[in-house]
Amino acid sequence: MKEKFLPIGTIVMLKNGTKEVMITSYLVFSKEAVAKKEKVQMFEYGGCPYPEGIIDSNTSLVFNHDQIEKIVHMGYVNDKYQEIAKALNEQYQTIKEQVENGKIG
Repeated sequence: MKEKFLPIGTIVMLKNGTKEVMITSYLVFSKEAVAKKEKVQMFEYGGCPYPEGIIDSNTSLVFNHDQIEKIVHMGYVNDKYQEIAKALNEQYQTIKEQVENGKIG
């Protein structure tokens, strides 16, 4: 599996995007789907516009690694990040399958 899960604080440009986005979280579940009790959708990243940040809940966005066109600036990397990234990469497929099978969400 190709490594994903860039560090929190990484700034990216999404494909067809017009504004830079800063990564703020990992494995985000669609709130709309949860509220409507529809099939839950999981996204690999949560983010916000850069440099404005999260002004309100409408400025947050979700996306997947394959939607990233360019890494503009890499976030801070230390031992703790490397532990989290390793765990996320090892468990990602299992979590994704659980979500798709309705076992999570």
